[in-house]
Amino acid sequence: MEKKSHQCRMMDRHQTQKKPRVLCLHGFRTSGEILNKLVSRWPQSVTQKLDLVFLDAKFPAQGKSDVEAIFDPPYFEWFQANQDFSEYMNFEECLAYVEDFMVENGPFDGLLGFSQGAILAAALPGMQAQGIALGKVKNKIKFLILISGAKFGGNKFGAPKLASNAFSKPIDIPSIHFIGETDFMKQESTELGEAFLDPVVIHHPRGHTVPRLDDKSVETVLGFIEKIN
Repeated sequence: MEKKSHQCRMMDRHQTQKKPRVLCLHGFRTSGEILNKLVSRWPQSVTQKLDLVFLDAKFPAQGKSDVEAIFDPPYFEWFQANQDFSEYMNFEECLAYVEDFMVENGPFDGLLGFSQGAILAAALPGMQAQGIALGKVKNKIKFLILISGAKFGGNKFGAPKLASNAFSKPIDIPSIHFIGETDFMKQESTELGEAFLDPVVIHHPRGHTVPRLDDKSVETVLGFIEKIN
């Protein structure tokens, strides 16, 4: 068999590099490894089209994790809040930590977030556009994949001061939202989707988790990836 020409090798490399690079932000008191395991249940026809990078949050879990019986520690959290989510702690440090990682390990095209990670990811494009967050990151966030997310300043969650205007106008980037029919955050996830222009929404029958994808969902996700490409 003939060796590939230099031009063909360059084309192959270019096609590999074109795969959207996605920074993945895990849920409260879990970890990047746990989110990786959950997303890895998706078919390879989906996961192989994305370059997924999983990051552990900055702060070790400050209490019991809901996943202790299922997944091994360590567990982390992105930031903390008081009981009624009206005050937040360590949010500025969280933003700086994510920004530094994106600068050192980027560029990243988009974000995937689950639960607390989705709440954070959803707010970042608006904050970046206003120059409040990710100022050192050259690339604008181009798309979001949000699973069991919620909106700062919405029905359930107050907003940290830095994120108080994150949703002052509709977020105009491609977004796909996974909403569980039995998720305790269903109402918040629905409200979050309404904060975006032209969101793609996948409803699934499960609760607060990263759902497996049925055939119809796979088709929807692949269509979304084609769009962001």
